[in-house]
Amino acid sequence: MPLGEDGNGWKKKTSDIKENYDFKEVLGTGAFSEVVLAEEKRTQRLVAIKCIPKKALEGKENNIENEIAVLHRIKHPNIVSLEDIFESTSHLYLVMQLVSGGELFDRIVEKGFYTERDASQLIHQILDAVKYLHDMGIVHRDLKPENLLYYSMDEDSKIMISDFGLSKIEGSGSVMSTACGTPGYVAPEVLAQKPYSKAVDCWSIGVISYILLCGYPPFYDENDAKLFEQILKAEYEFDSPYWDDISDSAKDFICHLMEKEPSKRYTCDQALQHPWISGDTALDKNIHESVSAQIKKNFAKSKWKQAFNATAVVRHMRRLQLGTSLEGPSQLTPTSPCHGHLLPEEEEEEEDEDLGNGEEESLSHYEDGRRGSTEGSADRDSLRSCTYCCRPASRV
Repeated sequence: MPLGEDGNGWKKKTSDIKENYDFKEVLGTGAFSEVVLAEEKRTQRLVAIKCIPKKALEGKENNIENEIAVLHRIKHPNIVSLEDIFESTSHLYLVMQLVSGGELFDRIVEKGFYTERDASQLIHQILDAVKYLHDMGIVHRDLKPENLLYYSMDEDSKIMISDFGLSKIEGSGSVMSTACGTPGYVAPEVLAQKPYSKAVDCWSIGVISYILLCGYPPFYDENDAKLFEQILKAEYEFDSPYWDDISDSAKDFICHLMEKEPSKRYTCDQALQHPWISGDTALDKNIHESVSAQIKKNFAKSKWKQAFNATAVVRHMRRLQLGTSLEGPSQLTPTSPCHGHLLPEEEEEEEDEDLGNGEEESLSHYEDGRRGSTEGSADRDSLRSCTYCCRPASRV
């Protein structure tokens, strides 16, 4: 069904989106859209607007409508929100919450002190948000660290879940079968091409919990076939010495989430009741040195694929005294809805290699990661707009 003909009342008709928003800079481009940093004229509030030409959506209407249907239903403090939707004769405009606090791994590496309790509190927020999604019949299907962003630069900032490009609203059968997700985080039943349900998200939360406590992924191999074999068998270990100082309660929590059989795997409700989350079994010992060293070693930073011009946000955030310090490339296409209204671009010196499925596109303004060279970047500001691509590395 063509966009604009479905009668959805949540789409506001507009002849010119700039009547409501001042377009500042292009934050990036996706497969068939452009994301713009904008200021709402009425409130002077910064937002990210995803501008989607209708011509680019021909044959993909169902994909974008699914993403909109998912995001439009979601209102949770730990989930990046879709705040408004405008439609013109030529474009669809999705007004998204602007999240400026940087990525999960960046914040951990930057910290001087990091404990199990910190990890537990992070996972608690994620579980609460995913439980909310599951209660609404929504399965995220692509939970991973790079989809977890801090709301602000504040020390006690909450964590936010983004990227709903693969999300699916469950039907009455409560099972799905489309293979999707990111290999290192997908559940065994997805790789086995079996019908699956909400339990796939709980597996992914288990993988994320594992990484938060040691800094490396539970499954790793340069050969995809061998990697998949490990996941299918749920073969992972709590290696010494990296897990020697981690509590048995944390390991028990992970084992219940990374359970091969979906029917035996913890639900979000059960995970929230585990003592490592709801009790006081999470240790307060500082594990920062070991975890941050492994994160740097096992997860390579790379630039986003024309996705998030963090430099633009930096300039505007600094004006608002929010003190963020991000870097990134800026790109402008000739057909940009804000063409001619940009500040000077910064040159990109690194060459990147494509990563990702190329077909799915996230509604989040942080999207389409790319694997690239990171040599010489270790001493740069750690809080920048990057994604992390899992790369096998020896831990010896």
